[in-house]
Amino acid sequence: MSTLTAHFDLPLDNQAPGWSRRAVTAVLRSWGLHEPDWTADACAVVSELVTNAVRHGGGSIALDLEAHGRDVVVSVSDGSPVLPRPRPPDETGGLGLVLIDSLTVRWYAQPHHDGKRVRAQLLPCPSGGHADTVSARSAEPA
Repeated sequence: MSTLTAHFDLPLDNQAPGWSRRAVTAVLRSWGLHEPDWTADACAVVSELVTNAVRHGGGSIALDLEAHGRDVVVSVSDGSPVLPRPRPPDETGGLGLVLIDSLTVRWYAQPHHDGKRVRAQLLPCPSGGHADTVSARSAEPA
């Protein structure tokens, strides 16, 4: 099975989360991963990661997607070396990492160049994916 990848450099402004959701939806659909509830969850994870990068990261922001069949990993990198830590929710925030934790298999942050990268492995897409498309095509009679 091959790996599909996509990379986006994002603006450091409040438009980045919305732009990221639209881009991720288009990419996942093009890869055959278009189950509506799963895509909405994937976009929520991306939106939270990008929002955190805009609010707390600084520098340049990059969004990367990797698909291995129905398994997708989302990565967001920014220019701040400060790694995110869950905190008790209050009126100023604290729910983003709780949401990410609930919608992913796992997530982690690591130093990356002069900043950090936060990677999140999404729950497997319930159906579709380029591997399913390839299998279906190879099973069709010639």
